[in-house]
Amino acid sequence: MPFIAAKTAFKAPAYSGAIPNTQPFRSAEEAWFWTMAALQARHQGVRGNRGRTVGRPCEPDDVVKCLDGLYRNRRIDLLHARILRIWGERQMAPNPAFPLERCDWKLWREAIDRLEWPLRVKGIVA
Repeated sequence: MPFIAAKTAFKAPAYSGAIPNTQPFRSAEEAWFWTMAALQARHQGVRGNRGRTVGRPCEPDDVVKCLDGLYRNRRIDLLHARILRIWGERQMAPNPAFPLERCDWKLWREAIDRLEWPLRVKGIVA
């Protein structure tokens, strides 16, 4: 009697891009504020991850690379990036209730909305 191999279904685990034991961000806005805080700390010479209570699935440079990809693909303009930098350094979003911040808020929303998808694909945003 010839040997017949049983067919078994093998399914490779899906790669989420996330590092184990980390917590993804809830939104692109939260990821952006975290990125700007980390970049400011790096600029001031802070080393390591002292004081970090939650591990994150990326480095700040990963979020910046996603933003750079949007810029290179002409999904955002330099003005969008400038608004993200200014308000990211302030650690707050522009408030549309204030007339002077309304235009910044519009650009902020466009940039954050467009940044959401690449961050989700990489597992940075849940």
